[in-house]
Amino acid sequence: MGFISQAGNKEINQELVIKGKKRFFRRTPRDMTRVNHRIRAREVRVVHGEKNVVMDTREAIKLAKNAGMDLVEIAGNATPPVCRIIEYGKYKYELSKKKKASETHKQKTKEIQLRIAIDEHDYGIKLARAERFLGQGDKLHVQLRFRGRENAHRNLGFDMMKKVCEDLATMGKVDVRPNLKGRRISMTLSPLPKPQQERKFGRHLEHISEEALEADEGDVDEHVDEHVDEHVDEHVDEHVDETGEKQVEATSNNPEEIVSAEATEKKDPVADSE
Repeated sequence: MGFISQAGNKEINQELVIKGKKRFFRRTPRDMTRVNHRIRAREVRVVHGEKNVVMDTREAIKLAKNAGMDLVEIAGNATPPVCRIIEYGKYKYELSKKKKASETHKQKTKEIQLRIAIDEHDYGIKLARAERFLGQGDKLHVQLRFRGRENAHRNLGFDMMKKVCEDLATMGKVDVRPNLKGRRISMTLSPLPKPQQERKFGRHLEHISEEALEADEGDVDEHVDEHVDEHVDEHVDEHVDETGEKQVEATSNNPEEIVSAEATEKKDPVADSE
């Protein structure tokens, strides 16, 4: 018998060795969930709908089969064990869904970009996206860029950033306060604990599909050169000039600033050269 055993082991070892390398078999984890006749206890507590009763295991299995479902043990350490009458495939799906939801979210930094002359509708969409980023546990970088004549009204930019802080106070807290660098004001917010979060702008995303929202990674920076001379002649680019004039009229609350801007625009260039 010993000879046969050694010969058998030798054949097995030869099968495991291929070209001088050992071949290893990885075992898949065994499902330890007890279902139907695998439940060992004589009595179980059955939870099904509004029912919560202790009954014989065989009767519980029969009850589950009559309903076209399975008897699944969900708390084997309890006395008696707790079971549910449910389809086993559906039960496994619920477990995997809960596991996926409980996994730690890898925090990212998402960005939204604003302008002084942004209208109320676009502002609502921007803030709704910001709330969604913070709700996912991501940090939020808010950036406001000045263009053309907007550089003369940087106080309006700080006023807008203050408004953003107030509107997002129920979703996040300010980590880096608004600061000016070149032609931009930026700040950073981190999310509040989920029980403390409360969204106010969610209605602005109702018309956007869930697929589009999942793919939203924030606004992309346009890589504008920050070293451009801020005193460059704005009249060279007519488009920037016209845009700047409209923004001054739309954003400035001081009539003297508007009159000053119009007077500069209408000034005779021939008289300047003389």
